[in-house]
Amino acid sequence: MRVFKLFFTGDYLNEQGELAVGDIGLDVIGDAPHIEVGFLGDQRPLPGEENYWDRLYSLEVCPHHIKEANGLVIFRPWVRASAFANGAENLVAIGRAGAGYDKIDLEACTANDVVVFNAPHTLVHSTASAAMTLILALAKKLEQQERLARSGRWDRQGDMMGDDLRGKTLGIVGLGKTGAELVRLVAPFEMRVLAYSPNADSNQARALGVTLVSTLEEVLGEADFISLHCRLTERTRRMFGEREFRLMKRSAYFINVARGEIVHQPALVRALREGWIAGAGLDVFEQEPLPASDPLLKFENVILTPHWLASTRQAGRATMKSIMEGMLRVAKGGIPENVVNTEVLSRPGFQKKLSRFSV
Repeated sequence: MRVFKLFFTGDYLNEQGELAVGDIGLDVIGDAPHIEVGFLGDQRPLPGEENYWDRLYSLEVCPHHIKEANGLVIFRPWVRASAFANGAENLVAIGRAGAGYDKIDLEACTANDVVVFNAPHTLVHSTASAAMTLILALAKKLEQQERLARSGRWDRQGDMMGDDLRGKTLGIVGLGKTGAELVRLVAPFEMRVLAYSPNADSNQARALGVTLVSTLEEVLGEADFISLHCRLTERTRRMFGEREFRLMKRSAYFINVARGEIVHQPALVRALREGWIAGAGLDVFEQEPLPASDPLLKFENVILTPHWLASTRQAGRATMKSIMEGMLRVAKGGIPENVVNTEVLSRPGFQKKLSRFSV
């Protein structure tokens, strides 16, 4: 059987060249001796490299990275058209270890006969529960109360009264699997749930007890908590700007566990500074990592997490298991599940590449 060379991007490694994220599902391919595993070592942090995390999210896959690879597992780096400057004679598949694939140029992959697949369902619960965590923490003023306890200011208890969720209105933008899972999680709290999701199934929404509205403005004007669960597309990029934040209640909270680029961050900063909204819970940002000088760091009514709140051990294991199962299929000449550039499947060039590994 032909050897299948599978590479992982270098951000899976630490300074010592060892795995930095634990389980990456190698046991799934353990019984396939024809699969050789490697890493893009020049993308890992070097010993003592202080600025690695400043450049991590701008790392790119380059032509020399894919020269020998048959499969490539992507964690954070970009895959731009420039990665295929010398073609992709050997590369058959790219597996995106997660749901989002906005950092991968799908057109370039298709043109170079490379199939791209992801793991769209493995983070559904962990992402929805991340949003639920932020909603509860904001409602109960968790961070402010913790600061009082740590500083010994028990005399200020009366200044930090939180709220129960019962009877409050939750507005969900994007009623896909993650949005629907959030609805399930908030059910015991007896919240009223509105959703703006142009492609949602009205029957499914009704079964969930969700009121679908036809415009985003309806959600903005009525919700006490607004949680983003839509994909990043050209339509949703900077979907939330000054106009949208001004339409929210002054007592409302904004939660984003989707993508930072959906929000015009300077407008959000102004909304928080000028009191257009009550606060925010953010796991994602327009620029990542968040610069040390970013004004969001100064607000006491904002909870910030480093695009990692949904990254639980269970979700990580499920994600890598899914990606490794997909790569195992490709290494045997099969098609992985969750292909995102389905048009590549009928291309003769792709079929010829894949046939090299047919059992």
